[in-house]
Amino acid sequence: MKASTLVLSFVLLGAGSSAFTGSDFDRMKALEGQWEATTPEGKTRIVYQVISNGTALMETIVSENMVSVYHTDGNAILMTHYCAAGNQPRMRAQASSGDSIAFQYVDAANLKSSSDGHMCRLVIKFKDANHVTQVWTWKEGGKETNSVFQLERVK
Repeated sequence: MKASTLVLSFVLLGAGSSAFTGSDFDRMKALEGQWEATTPEGKTRIVYQVISNGTALMETIVSENMVSVYHTDGNAILMTHYCAAGNQPRMRAQASSGDSIAFQYVDAANLKSSSDGHMCRLVIKFKDANHVTQVWTWKEGGKETNSVFQLERVK
């Protein structure tokens, strides 16, 4: 069975990750497919696609026309979020914490000042094979705001 990424800059809720095995990146690739997400702005569709001969995972947030690309870098997972704000933050996750993978800000392209708005953190929590929570953190003017996305796999 195929399992099914954004980034919008996120803490994920849920319990247990027994449906996921293997490395953290394999767990991410298991997201492949279509998801319906409940967000602060309403419902949207998120599509995950394994690309580049299995070495990367592309997440598309359809309503926002935003893309995030995840790939390994040694023992870490790197992600670049191509944001509607016009900048491209990169984040790194070192290792999972149980059922969650937490990405932290590394740097960003097209960010004129660190006080300009940008995504700075994403936490993905795997509840089960069909339910995932993303918590994106937006930082602007020194203030951080979280947006929670509740994802459910489209069957």
